[in-house]
Amino acid sequence: MPRPAPAVPPPPPAPLPDVPPPPPPWAAAPATPPTLPQAPVAPVRVGGNIRAPAKTRHVDPVYPAIALSARVQGIVFLGITIGADGYVEETKVLRSPSPLLEPAAITAVRQWQYEPTLMHGVRVPVTMTVMATFTLK
Repeated sequence: MPRPAPAVPPPPPAPLPDVPPPPPPWAAAPATPPTLPQAPVAPVRVGGNIRAPAKTRHVDPVYPAIALSARVQGIVFLGITIGADGYVEETKVLRSPSPLLEPAAITAVRQWQYEPTLMHGVRVPVTMTVMATFTLK
């Protein structure tokens, strides 16, 4: 009786061109880059863990002539928003002894500059209250 020929396994399929081979099952998934914290959309209020930023540029208000002649003096309280870059972006009069002092206070405070405020290593806009003082001499 003749011996049967040994069985030859079929050749492996040829790989498809331009298709990378699948990763081995033991390979780890590719690492995703860490995400950086993003600045909040709304400004944060100074207080608690958020310290008031250091002022780097101060401009004194110019006393309006009409307020001088009317002998008006006092402190104008303003709510300001400081941008992430340290520049005053918004001003709002909160309290004033006279409307005669308000435009001069706003003009001066808009020129103030601050060190940017950091929260978790990211520059953030902040809101705080400041004072512009007008004193007769």
